[in-house]
Amino acid sequence: MRVQVISNASEAHQGKFIGKTAIVIDVFRSSSSIVSALASGATCVIPVETVMDAKQIYKEHDILGGERFCKRISGFHYGNSPLEYRSSQLIDRRVILTTTNGTRAIHRSKRASNIYIASLNNAKACANAALNSNNDLVILCAGSHDQFTIEDGLCAGYILAHLVEHSKNTDYILQIDDFGKAMLALYEHNKSDIAEVISRGLSGNRLQELDMTSDIEDCARLDVYDIVPVYLNGVVVVKSSNETYN
Repeated sequence: MRVQVISNASEAHQGKFIGKTAIVIDVFRSSSSIVSALASGATCVIPVETVMDAKQIYKEHDILGGERFCKRISGFHYGNSPLEYRSSQLIDRRVILTTTNGTRAIHRSKRASNIYIASLNNAKACANAALNSNNDLVILCAGSHDQFTIEDGLCAGYILAHLVEHSKNTDYILQIDDFGKAMLALYEHNKSDIAEVISRGLSGNRLQELDMTSDIEDCARLDVYDIVPVYLNGVVVVKSSNETYN
């Protein structure tokens, strides 16, 4: 498997994804919220790029979720906190989601053969799904406002660490690009203190200024969900998988 890691959504040119598996990461907070919503029983999450798009496809009983500059969009039911989406109110309902960075990153990866949505909360499950796909892999860090963010890089590094561990125990050949190797080193150096490290990044500082420290703590939890959100035909649903790698 060849693995390329892209630092932010603005660097995600569609030609890089053709015939490959993509893992899209937006730890703060889009991918974390998508995982929470699906784990809470939402039938699907529909990621859209604009507020107008969200309002146009909204139907009665849908949940409108989204943020701009970390704050809930006026008139929407929820913002972009994974804590909001941990609710029985989501059972059997669609969530229409628009965020500043994460939903844009999903749309940038549309030409991939498989598109999985990863957070620290479900990273290992997504790594396993990528192994099962038998395709080359592109890991897309959404970033923030066209810049790299440390929380997305750490998540990418954690996924890579799992792939490396699998390759050690098998004849699996893994080729990681230079930026990916840097993210792997970032994770290995900071794996004992992930919550503290991501809280000190630019996005972490911004969330703390907005009194959203609980979101940082929640998004930093490793592998609390064993689900793989997969983007298919414009919606994100749960991919079922019984096969795992240790």
